[in-house]
Amino acid sequence: MKRKIIQIDLDKCNGCGKCIPNCPEGALQILDGKARLVGDLFCDGLGACLGECPRGAIRTVEREAEPYDERKVMANIVRQGEATIAAHLKHLQNHGEKELYAIAVEFLKEHKIPVPASATAEKLPCGCPGTLARKLAAPACSPVAPGGASALRQWPVQLKLLQPQAEYFDDAQLLVSADCVAHAYGSFHSDLLAGKILIVFCPKLDENTEEYVEKLAEIFRLHSIRSVTVARMEVPCCGGTTHLVLEALKKSGKNIPVQVVIIGIDGTVVPDSGK
Repeated sequence: MKRKIIQIDLDKCNGCGKCIPNCPEGALQILDGKARLVGDLFCDGLGACLGECPRGAIRTVEREAEPYDERKVMANIVRQGEATIAAHLKHLQNHGEKELYAIAVEFLKEHKIPVPASATAEKLPCGCPGTLARKLAAPACSPVAPGGASALRQWPVQLKLLQPQAEYFDDAQLLVSADCVAHAYGSFHSDLLAGKILIVFCPKLDENTEEYVEKLAEIFRLHSIRSVTVARMEVPCCGGTTHLVLEALKKSGKNIPVQVVIIGIDGTVVPDSGK
């Protein structure tokens, strides 16, 4: 069957193993100094490991793969103890995988293993809080005038559509933003975008992000860029935003100041994120 599954670029992987703890399903192992997908049936394709790779060596692709088997995954997981069971159950909940969650709970009941109480905790250690459904309280703030001015200075904004030769990049300050930031951060235009040229993409859902590195590198090479501000969400998979920018800078051979601003899913700036 054709489905989403992770793919590892062995040329980029340095075998650090940071992805391993975030795959409670046991689909990843370090073999011969590299992270390897040891079996299609253990990988659910939901990408808990994506944001943990410091070299951007892991991505999701759609290809022919052996169907994911929740019961076989659970047989592997229960041997790893309560904490791993809880991490896996919360991983499924956060991605809305109700059927798989039901199969997992049924497996535990059949084997007389209690469902961990922490499996319903709101804060997840599995690395995938980005899809957790929650209602956020509206922050107290000053009223915004109807029809407030936009700080957008160019069009298009999606990296896939941008032309590296565009003259608006000349002597520009760039804001490279993950897609979700503008929706989460109420002061996006006034605090982040004002005076900058905007580049937007999603490091997790967009395909062929290798092309993004090349396009960003070309923008850096062709123009005198004064600074780059990276705006990303706090969820681990969004760390790829920063990684792509740094890879592009390395390829371009340019030395451009970079500031990273991390936005929490509650719409606030994460303390010290600008360092």
